[in-house]
Amino acid sequence: MEASLRALELSVRGRLDGLLQGNHIGLVPGPGSEPGEARAYEPGDDVRRMDWAATARTTHPHVRETVADRELETWVVIDLSPSLDFGTAACEKRDLAVAALAAVTHLTRGGGNRIGAIVATGERVVRIPARGGLVHARGMLRRVATTPRAPEGTRGDLAAAIENLRRPPRRRGLAVVISDFLGDPDWERPMRAIGGRHDLVAVEVLDPRELELPDVGTVVLADPETGRQREIVTTPVLRREFAAAAAAHRDRVAATLRRCGAAQLTLRTDSDWIADVVRFALARKRAWSGGGR
Repeated sequence: MEASLRALELSVRGRLDGLLQGNHIGLVPGPGSEPGEARAYEPGDDVRRMDWAATARTTHPHVRETVADRELETWVVIDLSPSLDFGTAACEKRDLAVAALAAVTHLTRGGGNRIGAIVATGERVVRIPARGGLVHARGMLRRVATTPRAPEGTRGDLAAAIENLRRPPRRRGLAVVISDFLGDPDWERPMRAIGGRHDLVAVEVLDPRELELPDVGTVVLADPETGRQREIVTTPVLRREFAAAAAAHRDRVAATLRRCGAAQLTLRTDSDWIADVVRFALARKRAWSGGGR
């Protein structure tokens, strides 16, 4: 485990350093909570930052810029329920969730920043207090990676895990939710509450077999969170229906995350996840600097 975590750290640092530059190198929010100067509204600006006094005075829409906080507190909700104990490509979704946490940790630490985690397995919820420093970051990753797996048949409860992030209330910062977001989006209400106070990033972890079935004839499918099994024959018709249902669910998740005000990053077990993180972070930096308009 120690060797694997060290290799993961070196991989993240080696690939991300140099590609993303600057303080809070791309993943964390550009604006902060301190008011700055007003400027003319541009399409794409957050309407919650409208400066109504300047708008009334000039008769043109204005928004109020904010000054970036110098110390950031990041909280990560990481879903390790049994549905993530699955993978058919380079790794399990659980491993990819831990890797995503490592990337978030690297992108946000330094400069007095703190990071904490809420780990939900469906069987238990583990809270790791937010602290700064490399020793804490490594200890947090080790503790998350060695979290015992919940027994098969244990249902995850992402909504309850996100609710744990709301209490007690915290100063404005960055909230990251890492999950496969399977099932009904009963997490929307607490997620929207988090998005209304914090900058919110949702990391969706997927495996290709959740999007389409291979042509393998007869196969037994199992639901790890209920223990139910079903034998099916992967006919062309069934495969098309499965792919259509999976695509519809992904669209529903994306629409729900948009309503919650979350930026969505999708990682797959069969793709270069670090490259995906880099593209996501660069896109956010361009959006904050106005280059995305």
